Amino acid sequence: MKKRDYYEVLGLSKNASEADIKKAYRQMAIKFHPDKNPGDAKAEENFKEAAEAYEMLSDPNKKARYDQYGHAGTSGQGGYGGGGMNMDDIFSNFGDVFGNDGGSTFDSFFGGGRGGRSSGGGRGVRGSNIRLKVKLTLQEIATGVEKKLKFGRLVMAEGLSFETCGTCKGSGQVRRVTNTFLGQMATTSACHTCHGTGRIMGKRPAGSNADGLVNKEEVVSVNIPAGVANGMQLSMSGKGNAGPMGGPAGDLIILIEETEDLILKRDGNNIVFDLYINFADVALGTQVEVPTVDGKVKLKIDAGTQAGKILRLRGKGLPELNTNFKGDQLIHINVWTPQKLSNEEKEILEKLREAENFHPKPNANDKGFFDRMREFFN
Repeated sequence: MKKRDYYEVLGLSKNASEADIKKAYRQMAIKFHPDKNPGDAKAEENFKEAAEAYEMLSDPNKKARYDQYGHAGTSGQGGYGGGGMNMDDIFSNFGDVFGNDGGSTFDSFFGGGRGGRSSGGGRGVRGSNIRLKVKLTLQEIATGVEKKLKFGRLVMAEGLSFETCGTCKGSGQVRRVTNTFLGQMATTSACHTCHGTGRIMGKRPAGSNADGLVNKEEVVSVNIPAGVANGMQLSMSGKGNAGPMGGPAGDLIILIEETEDLILKRDGNNIVFDLYINFADVALGTQVEVPTVDGKVKLKIDAGTQAGKILRLRGKGLPELNTNFKGDQLIHINVWTPQKLSNEEKEILEKLREAENFHPKPNANDKGFFDRMREFFN
């Protein structure tokens, strides 16, 4: 199914402020919250859709990429995009939208129990994410690449055991009855002893931390698709740190970092290359080899080519993420002027200086620099 525009999901215009985005999301979250719409699958999908839109538009960097590239610019950025949404992750992010108390304002509004803790015991607090940077060359970005990543993560110690919480009897919740002038009022909240997990730690193995976790080195393979851009993020679910008390692991977030190429320069999906050539070659015409992300290709330079001309190699740029589109390679012709001349070279040039054919005679077809750039990039 085609994704809806994130601004449309939240009922906003593209010039919406940060406060507007937060307010719109708060209204959508309250409207479609599962506790207010029990058993309504459509409401749950709308709830997830709003969370995905907010997750992208509330982050200035992700918002900028989305404004420029649309949904293609958000792919692989982690969070909720691309399906497989985790409801616990959504609830854990409510703190900054509904209050500054880690989600308690939101929980009390709907009856408590969410905010990253389990609502029924046994699940535990979710572990933290791990973030790694991966450096890629233009050639790797052009074709996609598999990378092996080695990193340390917290995992549950071998031999760690748990016992049922005596306070909540394993439910993860405690019920309190308070006498008020209106009569008795019952409230339910997460158990303060087990923090909503329904169990407490029993035997803790030697060498583990207070949460029963130990550091372990791990190696994972990640397939990075062609067309990623600097600053994009990929997410591997469950490859982060394990959660305390047997809680689910966080994610491994992979941040893409482009290494600068000394010859080829990236401009969106296009590749720009400065070709330096001598006067004789542009005057007489020649054939040269130019580098591309796919290797060297031969290029014909017509006789009479003017300095500053931009040649285009179609389809020799970078692919657009998750599409069949590929950019072009633009070749900027630079005529090299020698800084030192021999006496013989000076004599030859002095004769040419006076030749009628060497006097500039630009016409309407000879575009200036800005006209050429406007022609290629508009």
